[in-house]
Amino acid sequence: MHSFIRPATRLIIAACAILAATFAAQAADPLKVGFSMALTGGLAGNGKAGALAIKMWADDVNARGGLLGRKVDVIVYDDQSNPSTVPGIYTKLLDVDKVDLIVSPYGTNLIAPIMPIAMNKGLTVMSFFGLSVNEQFKYDRYFQIMPMIATSVPNAFFDTAMALSPKPQTVALVGVDAEFGKIIIDAAREAAKKHGLTIVYDRAYPPATVDFAPVIRGVAAAKPDLVFVGSYPPDSVGMVRAANELGLKAMMFGGGTVGPQFAAIKSQLGPLLNGVLSYEFYVPAPTLKFPGIDKFLTTYQGKAAAEGVDPLGFYLPPYIYAGMQVLEQAVTKAGSLDQKKIAEIIHTETFTTVVGDVKFGANGEWETPRALLVQYQGVGTNTIDEFRQAGKEVILYPPKLKSGDIKVPFGDAK
Repeated sequence: MHSFIRPATRLIIAACAILAATFAAQAADPLKVGFSMALTGGLAGNGKAGALAIKMWADDVNARGGLLGRKVDVIVYDDQSNPSTVPGIYTKLLDVDKVDLIVSPYGTNLIAPIMPIAMNKGLTVMSFFGLSVNEQFKYDRYFQIMPMIATSVPNAFFDTAMALSPKPQTVALVGVDAEFGKIIIDAAREAAKKHGLTIVYDRAYPPATVDFAPVIRGVAAAKPDLVFVGSYPPDSVGMVRAANELGLKAMMFGGGTVGPQFAAIKSQLGPLLNGVLSYEFYVPAPTLKFPGIDKFLTTYQGKAAAEGVDPLGFYLPPYIYAGMQVLEQAVTKAGSLDQKKIAEIIHTETFTTVVGDVKFGANGEWETPRALLVQYQGVGTNTIDEFRQAGKEVILYPPKLKSGDIKVPFGDAK
């Protein structure tokens, strides 16, 4: 007996088959994550390390079977450390490359330009190392993986200072005349006033400054008990060198110094760092043994030489990888790429990452910031291996992660 199927029915069956094949192909399409990163220019040292961390995350996700059952592809463009390139890159990622998820570039100045685009399209943004970016935008789908807000380091610095005996009475504030310097010095000024300290020096230096001896001489002339610094990497190197060469006398020196976190600057300064205070986000201390961190760093360090990036990877890479872990867990729980649902999950859940448990507050920053205030102690050489061991970067703050005691005054600590 021959079956008979009407022509119209055959057309319906064929159309259903085509639709089924289309949906199957779409399900098999890679899930694309797009972003820009500084692969050249002044921020390239950090940008390339951050890009490597994201690629490591994608490799790990794909080894587990992908995200939402789809292989993850990473699309990255070089923003050249230039904020003006960022809007065009993200427009291309979204309109031409049709990425499913975006994450931010590295750094405050390059994150801000993506915000109008993300807000216009209702996208969830995982942000990498922007200081107080959302104070301006107040966007409820913005999240920051850096465990620091503007007040974190000043509060840690001055809380540590006021526990000294005798207590300090005066402070000098000195920072770069740029966005980061202004933000952190403003916060330091408020913290100093809160503690009743007299500000005897409060000045900014131009970003193009290369000779810091006059700056340190001006600070020294004010004879402060404390010196709080808000500086970018080249400035931090110049400040530390000048403070050593001129024999600056103070109880504490440093604080908001960007630069000593990077392996290249650690090895460049070596023993000159002894006694300096700075912030860090990870150091090899017993109090920071989070599940998965050792494996991550071993894998990263094994790739770093071939990639030409920071050989230690303590500062940026673990947190960028952690940010991607947060995004992965939120997408998995959402069961879709619904941006609103993903953001709602990130707002409400606590996430397990290689930098410990992370929970976000209403403004997208960490509910409990965890910037570390450290003092460099006992650094004897300019080799990177100095900093692979515990005890060279002593955690002073927060108290629950403290790994040693401060050495004062600054000159004697050296």
